Amino acid sequence: MAATVLNVIVAKNRQLGTNEYYSYQSGRDCCSAAAAPYNHHRNLLPFHGGKTLLAWRSGISSMHLPKYQTAFVKRPSIYYCNDLVAITTLISQENIFFAAALSTTAVPYIDKVDFMKLQNGSDIRGVAVPGVEGEPVTLTEPVTEAIAAAFSAWLSEKKKVDASKPLKVSVGHDSRISAQVLQDAVSRGIASAGLDVVQYGLASTPAMFNSTLTEDDGFLCPVDGAIMITASHLPYNRNGFKFFTNAGGLGKADIKNILERAVDIYNSFTDEGLMKSKREASESLKRVDYMTVYTSDLGKAVRKAAGNIEKPLEGFHVVVDAGNGAGGFFAEKVLQPLGAITSGSQFLEPDGLFPNHIPNPEDKTAMKAITQAVLENKADLGIIFDTDVDRSAAVDSTGREFNRNRLIALMSAIVLEEHPGTTIVTDSVTSDGLTTFIENKLGGKHHRFKRGYKNVIDEAVRLNSVGEESHLAIETSGHGALKENHWLDDGAYLMVKVLNKLASARASGIAGGSKVLTDLIEGLQEPRVAVELRLKIDQNHPDLKGGSFREYGEAVLKLLENHVESDPKLQKAPVNYEGVRVSGFGGWFLLRLSLHDPVLPLNFEAPSHEDAVKLGLAVASAVKEFPALDTSALDKFVQTS
Repeated sequence: MAATVLNVIVAKNRQLGTNEYYSYQSGRDCCSAAAAPYNHHRNLLPFHGGKTLLAWRSGISSMHLPKYQTAFVKRPSIYYCNDLVAITTLISQENIFFAAALSTTAVPYIDKVDFMKLQNGSDIRGVAVPGVEGEPVTLTEPVTEAIAAAFSAWLSEKKKVDASKPLKVSVGHDSRISAQVLQDAVSRGIASAGLDVVQYGLASTPAMFNSTLTEDDGFLCPVDGAIMITASHLPYNRNGFKFFTNAGGLGKADIKNILERAVDIYNSFTDEGLMKSKREASESLKRVDYMTVYTSDLGKAVRKAAGNIEKPLEGFHVVVDAGNGAGGFFAEKVLQPLGAITSGSQFLEPDGLFPNHIPNPEDKTAMKAITQAVLENKADLGIIFDTDVDRSAAVDSTGREFNRNRLIALMSAIVLEEHPGTTIVTDSVTSDGLTTFIENKLGGKHHRFKRGYKNVIDEAVRLNSVGEESHLAIETSGHGALKENHWLDDGAYLMVKVLNKLASARASGIAGGSKVLTDLIEGLQEPRVAVELRLKIDQNHPDLKGGSFREYGEAVLKLLENHVESDPKLQKAPVNYEGVRVSGFGGWFLLRLSLHDPVLPLNFEAPSHEDAVKLGLAVASAVKEFPALDTSALDKFVQTS
């Protein structure tokens, strides 16, 4: 299809009392030769509420959009020319050009915002890009600026700041399309609080934490605090923030405190104050290529494990799938300097629309993509990351996946070789077969705790504090943290531990490529059936009687617990930290209340579909008394018997 040129003119949201306009054009530059690139200008793209206007020509319609999220679109090249913005966007699929206006509705610069709804456990998440029906923008630039200023105030109190030496905060982001705008807003918020800003640009979440530990004046490290702009594997229109000090990631209570501070800061904004924060940001802002330091340290760790050989992976063929997130660096900056062959690596180019697959090691499509890449390229190993590289998974040369329980088993085997008898802390949905493997095969102890990577990490830290040695905290989602790595959930470091095993085996004269990894999990019992269903609570249903979904969910769990105790075929887990976990019919189920949403996730594993249905029926018979609970997914499953 021939290229199609579209022109869209839309009114910009009212900002600081001015009215500007966008001119979206493709195929030519409407500005003069003196026009400057977007990254030399700040705070000109609003991300306020409103509907996205799409202009289509030549019969282009939504049916041309791919299955996942949106079209195959490369990041726009943006130029400024007085009050006009020329945006060129190339759709690689069929060479179609299109442009989407950000908003057609003029709204006040400062809108009412429920800051507390932005909390997502120990993270902050919201909608940063308009255009998705039913998802109004919540992370505007002023909201972001207020949150960053609130973090800065919180940090100043924690660090007892010396007025003669301003604190430094590093700021990085993943590949999301809203990243640059939010990075600038974060920088203004930090500067307005009197702190220095160090921008890293495209970075990984683990690198941001590391920047609080690295001691290198040349890279302005260590910083006093760090902010990562990311929403993990969520769709392109979302974004959010993770916060770090040298003590680790902030907890739920800290995030709540920051959001409460942000409310007051936001409500005190004035046009004059916002303009002042722009000036302050330009005066206190510095840019550093910190990823150079971070990747160098990863390489050093592999060399050390192999006896300080310069290229310990020489001859190994390793393919990387970054899912168009921030993890593309791993192939070029880590693997290649170690001697590895990386041909066949895919989706390394950052693209915040994630056109190929969801960057998520738990996603079946994503795992299929990296598995195919390994087999087609006859590689020794495949590595896949999520968007911000704090989660990962692997695939061996035969196409066998190391994710979820298998990844935990592999990491447990590696860690227990180094620290015999140590406790492995996992989330609540790990299998009984994994417990048997860790305790009977590896000689360790399995401590199954709550869902949530921060919960798992904090529990491992707590166990060490009371004298129970633990060196690994890991979730089935791919979040994994090691004591030796400051309890940071670092997907890249997990893969370094895997590479260490390959390199050390080679140095010891053991051949066979990734077979050394596969052999480590030999004996892991895996269920034939593993299912997760989500039972939603209708918060508007009269059966809630004005109560909260959390109270309703707890009532469901209590009744299920009573039901189990009266059934001789079922046995409640003697030690359990979340929900109701029950063994029976050769398998188990766990019904728990979601950490944040009005949902009761139901996980069960069984040796056969028939046994899985029996477990499902046991749950169904107990929860049928709660009409506000949507059990359609469970009903459908048990009816397949």
